[in-house]
Amino acid sequence: MNEHATALPEPPPSLAGRDYLRARDLSAEELGGLLDLGLALKAAQASRMPHPLCTGRTLGMIFHKASTRTRVSFEVGMSQLGGNALHLAQGELQLGRGETVRDTAMVLSRYLDAIMIRTFSQADIDELATWADAPVINGLSDDHHPCQALADLLTLRERFGADLSGIRLAYVGDANNVCRSLVCAAVIAGVDAVVAAPEAYQLDEPTVRFAAEVAAAGGGSLTLTEDADEAARGAQALATDAFVSMGQEVETAERLDALMPGYRVDERRVALLADDGIVLHCLPAHYGQEIDEAVLYGPRSAVWDQAENRLHAQKALLAALLAGAA
Repeated sequence: MNEHATALPEPPPSLAGRDYLRARDLSAEELGGLLDLGLALKAAQASRMPHPLCTGRTLGMIFHKASTRTRVSFEVGMSQLGGNALHLAQGELQLGRGETVRDTAMVLSRYLDAIMIRTFSQADIDELATWADAPVINGLSDDHHPCQALADLLTLRERFGADLSGIRLAYVGDANNVCRSLVCAAVIAGVDAVVAAPEAYQLDEPTVRFAAEVAAAGGGSLTLTEDADEAARGAQALATDAFVSMGQEVETAERLDALMPGYRVDERRVALLADDGIVLHCLPAHYGQEIDEAVLYGPRSAVWDQAENRLHAQKALLAALLAGAA
């Protein structure tokens, strides 16, 4: 590790050279190590302590979906780590004109030290990882958002300490890609997760099965309900996400009819939280749908810390995946 970063914890060595495609890819030890490093990197940046853990490394960022937090956090993060980030829009790649994922992966691996991709299909990300020699990071797919889950857990660590065992995390609304990744990371960290959603929008069976396996091995727990108030009651954290995500616009009327107002995070529902309870939202927010503006800007909101923590959690991830790279 660079001499300027001797005060920082070492990245989990088992992650070097690995892909990060799903939140459930991490063990409890690996997740804890990333969060330790993320908090240390946040403190280092705040004190302007140099931490060039990725000097000379280049991250390629493929975007098939619009982005604010993903692009800025990865690009700024690589700069702060001493490396470089290259923005690759779909229309600027031959991938958008018919070149195969396999060929793209093999070529980019000759240029780049790591690849981040934000796209629609999880299958495309998995295929990219299959053929790329460089580590591949899932910046978002329709099925998973594992980088957001890292930021969310980092935010919980900041508020509630290193041991998250027994913390109650409620998620209300559409149990989508954000929820799926958050639940997996949470139960790995020992959190008791409760997901409130209508039956048609509840968590998928593979995620429920994974959570049960983690719980049986001594991790956290997962409870499913249709009662958003019951989920929020006594929780230390209440999370939600958009009721209508990118690509779901044709379902807008159906989704809003199913999810409003019964699963909205409003001031009445926030009042059900524990005294130290916080509100999480991965953004962008749609006021009056999944969350009220007064809540997002209110005293219980940890949303802006959560957004910032995308930067620090992803820096820890990059440092871990690129550790020891030639």
